[in-house]
Amino acid sequence: MSERPAPKFKTRLARSEADIRAAQALRYEVFVRELGSTGEGVDHEQGLETDGFDPYFDHLLLTDDARGGAVVGVYRIATEAQALAAGRFYTEDEYDLGPLLASGRRLLELGRSCLLPEYRGGQAMFHLWSALAAHVAEHQVEVLFGTASFHGTDVAKHAAALSLLHDSHLAPEAIRVRSRAYQPMDLVPAAEIDRPSAMRGVPALIKAYLRLGGTVGDGAFIDHAFNTIDVCLLLDTEKMNARQAGIYQKGQS
Repeated sequence: MSERPAPKFKTRLARSEADIRAAQALRYEVFVRELGSTGEGVDHEQGLETDGFDPYFDHLLLTDDARGGAVVGVYRIATEAQALAAGRFYTEDEYDLGPLLASGRRLLELGRSCLLPEYRGGQAMFHLWSALAAHVAEHQVEVLFGTASFHGTDVAKHAAALSLLHDSHLAPEAIRVRSRAYQPMDLVPAAEIDRPSAMRGVPALIKAYLRLGGTVGDGAFIDHAFNTIDVCLLLDTEKMNARQAGIYQKGQS
């Protein structure tokens, strides 16, 4: 059996309804088939995961020319103008964004991030983040934010990791958003956290944001429909880890 050819990645914003449906089909594969999500926007017959924000927000696609240009990764992104058109940011369903919205900073929401399993842990996320870095520079974005998830809804299983995030990575008060259905994250006393073990329990995407200088909001949100425990991540571009940020900015060329 021949080996699969090396991927040939390209990134672009969705340009058509077909592009958006490809993003929704990928989300179905990851969020529904793999992770067991449910909800009003899940279309099992067509194999799509959708919601009412999709027509208003941009969809950053990662394609692989070695697979005929198939969409293998996606980020959904939204500016304040797009959120206004949609009625709100997606994250506002889970978090009170009052401090962030009152900050006067230029915002970009990141959401619905996913990759096919075979593309995780390699260059795929690098390409997506390089494209995001270009978008951030073009639009002079000052704060990136959005939810990221722990799989499952058993808080006790993730108590150490959540406690580590609360103790060491809480967002500055000026932009510290708070969960609307407040699930405390400080579940283990700081002195009792086994930090190396707790960090191993933090999902890879969240760790990547932390390496860039990301922080988390106050409290988690248990999303039973998506079968996840969500935290709100915030990344102030003025305070990004310069070395890590440079890696992705170099990838823009």
